[in-house]
Amino acid sequence: MTLDTAEKQKLIETYQVHQTDTGSVEVQVAMLSKRISKLSDHLQGNIHDFASRQGLLKMIGKRKRLLSYIKDNNVQKYQELIKKIGIRG
Repeated sequence: MTLDTAEKQKLIETYQVHQTDTGSVEVQVAMLSKRISKLSDHLQGNIHDFASRQGLLKMIGKRKRLLSYIKDNNVQKYQELIKKIGIRG
């Protein structure tokens, strides 16, 4: 469940910190969140796809580590990001 180029570009433009930013933590979290939502939709219909389920769990863990990094460095930025992405209740 990869993202096509147009989706990636839209996410980068939305969450980038500066004009040439393509890999900041905010962009990475946004891309992971989009991939997680696509993969979880896929797993709703394909319940026996265990390899994809394992990949989903790895992506969730990576997003959790990136979010904890943001939270440790700047709590305000963390709160804005989770609100903007729409995760965590």
